[in-house]
Amino acid sequence: MRYSSILPILLITTVCSIKTAEAFDIPEAGEFRTKEEKHPTAEMFVSNNITDFKTVADKPNTAEEDEPVNFSADEMINDDKNNIITAKGNVEIIYNEMRLLTDKLVYDENADTVTALGNVKLYAADGSIVDGDKIVLSDNMSVGDMYNIKAFLKDKSYVTAKSFRKKNNHTKVMRKASYTACDVCEGKSPLWQVKAQKVQHNEDTQNVYYNHALIYFKKVPIFYTPFMTHPDPTVKRRSGFLAPNIGSSSFLDAYFQPRYFWAVNDQTNVLISPIFSSNKNPIWNGEFSHYFYNANTSLSGSYLKDNQKKRPKHRGNFIAKGRYDINDYWRLTYDWRYASDYVYLKDMGLPNQDDAWLNSYIKLERFSGRDYVSINGYYYKILSYNLHRRSVNRFHALDSQKPTVAPLIEAEFYSDPLIWGSHFRNELTTASVYHKNGAETQRITSINAWELPYTSVYGEKYRLVASVKSDAYYVNRYPNAEDDTYTGTTTRFFPQVGLEWRLPFVRATESSRQIIEPVVVAVAAPNGGNKIEKIPNEDSEDVYFDDTNVLDLDRFAGYDRNDTGSRVSYGFRWNSYGNIFGKTSAFIAQSLEQDEHSVFLQGLDNEDNSHVSDFVGRINASPNQYLGLQYRFRLDRKDLDAKYSEFSTTVGPSFLKFSASYIFLQGNTHYYNLYSERKELRTAIRVNVSENWMFSLYNLQDLTKKYRGRLEHGGKVIYDDECFRWDVSFKKYNTNNPNLDNDYEYSMTFYLKTIGSFSS
Repeated sequence: MRYSSILPILLITTVCSIKTAEAFDIPEAGEFRTKEEKHPTAEMFVSNNITDFKTVADKPNTAEEDEPVNFSADEMINDDKNNIITAKGNVEIIYNEMRLLTDKLVYDENADTVTALGNVKLYAADGSIVDGDKIVLSDNMSVGDMYNIKAFLKDKSYVTAKSFRKKNNHTKVMRKASYTACDVCEGKSPLWQVKAQKVQHNEDTQNVYYNHALIYFKKVPIFYTPFMTHPDPTVKRRSGFLAPNIGSSSFLDAYFQPRYFWAVNDQTNVLISPIFSSNKNPIWNGEFSHYFYNANTSLSGSYLKDNQKKRPKHRGNFIAKGRYDINDYWRLTYDWRYASDYVYLKDMGLPNQDDAWLNSYIKLERFSGRDYVSINGYYYKILSYNLHRRSVNRFHALDSQKPTVAPLIEAEFYSDPLIWGSHFRNELTTASVYHKNGAETQRITSINAWELPYTSVYGEKYRLVASVKSDAYYVNRYPNAEDDTYTGTTTRFFPQVGLEWRLPFVRATESSRQIIEPVVVAVAAPNGGNKIEKIPNEDSEDVYFDDTNVLDLDRFAGYDRNDTGSRVSYGFRWNSYGNIFGKTSAFIAQSLEQDEHSVFLQGLDNEDNSHVSDFVGRINASPNQYLGLQYRFRLDRKDLDAKYSEFSTTVGPSFLKFSASYIFLQGNTHYYNLYSERKELRTAIRVNVSENWMFSLYNLQDLTKKYRGRLEHGGKVIYDDECFRWDVSFKKYNTNNPNLDNDYEYSMTFYLKTIGSFSS
């Protein structure tokens, strides 16, 4: 009976030792991420927990009191005179999904100690394994000691310690401890490891303390801290200083950024992180976030009083983001972004620094079945550094014309299926657009459509759509194409009928499946009626005729321009799926316009008054794992000269990949879409030299006559194994950063997986 009363206590207390193996709380291997963001040179990333030795409070024993204990040994000795019970030879105890193996187990009832001696091995339920020479439990099992432990954690990390003690005051102490995430081979030191003279965990204060911690790389110490403390993993949030950011940039020079985290309450966080630099006044920076039951919001921003002559005196940025789920149908979201000037985000290396426009919005949405309603507001700020560098006048002209949209209301309703599977679709949208130069547009649009899908007994696919679009506009100070300014009201009425026909043919063999599908789309609509002299084009300027919209009933993206004129668009799709030769697909289409003045015929050599558009299409081929091809095109209807080409390919096995991409876009002075010629070629090669080593090179070339030359080129070398990653990269580019224009950028980063990183 005495055996059964001792063993549950022994196993419960043994959990403390097993928790020591878990005490390091190293993140899962999958949690390691490579940092992709661009950082100033000579920047050091300091890990919040440089050793990451975190102990956790013992989990309460959830096993029922009558949990069975399985105990076995080769020999059992009961010394009644001295009240000592000894188990010898292959001692095994299994309790609550844990397993203890040892050569010898001794229970001294007089001294109130339990001792496991020789080849002590603990198997935890999570897969961790702890080896030790000796375990001693005493003082009603509230104090425990373990000696010469070696622990293999579930993430394959490795921990050693000369001794471990759990005191009866809820304190755990580990001495001469080491940790590594590297594979450990007998007789060889790991690539890197962390050693500490003492690691102490106080359960009452929920703190972990370190004394004399060192990071070794191949037995060479590279980082030392005499003392450090942080909350243990049971503390989800706590106010205190975080690791600072230290670095340098061409705008700030050397800088130091302390960071203080304030946990205001369970739902509110504040991060105060000013930046002190050698070249600028202090930059006041911070973040605020609050979480509700069904909502969240975050605010962040910075402010700099800049004394640089070419910059505004008061500079800064502000970001407000949030979401509020009002109920099961309504949702409010917003993302508001502000920057004092077009180059501030680039100077500071902040998010959106490479965007041409800074977009802000607020949106109220309703979802109900297939129906949708949204009420939106949009604000824009131009940031394009490239445009400012090339044409300051054009930059300011666009800035003076930038719109503010409020409100933009969109509602779309679908009926239940009617006779023959048809349904009605009703759209109602209204927009108010205000420009900085004083021009404004008020629009209300209604679209009522009826749609009937049908499949014949021969496999033909039909879709019949009949719609009526009605618009009403009020326009103020609209500068139209006739060099006049219009103010007034106008209306439009635009009926349209479309019929789509498809007939897929399928051919199957033992090695492949092929689908051949001709497609015809016929649209009947009146000519003209866009009233471009009275109605501004606010939402349909980005128009291009290509393979993505050639078969659409409405090829405009917005509402301000109607796709007028009757037409017939026809195309041909082919797909092949092979068991041996992979997948290949092709598509080509053309449009026959009844109106020779259709905007989708603009830019053509139309001396013969032809009504036929260019050819558009695409080809995708992946015959095997060593080759991939993608090609999109727009070919002249007469001589098949390319007006638009986009080609990309990858060639080679996984250890040696070559890739190339080319884009050509013919310049256009078309009223609806103004853009210059573009020719760019990007080539790259990636070589996996071995399981751990990889290097890559790339080059981006501008092939136009006006801007011929290299836009950007660079490369990267990476070493990556189970516990360490080393990245070296370089780049030279002539792009859109005022601080790095035509300069090299280098970076070198060391990642000790599960620990942290250092970058310069």
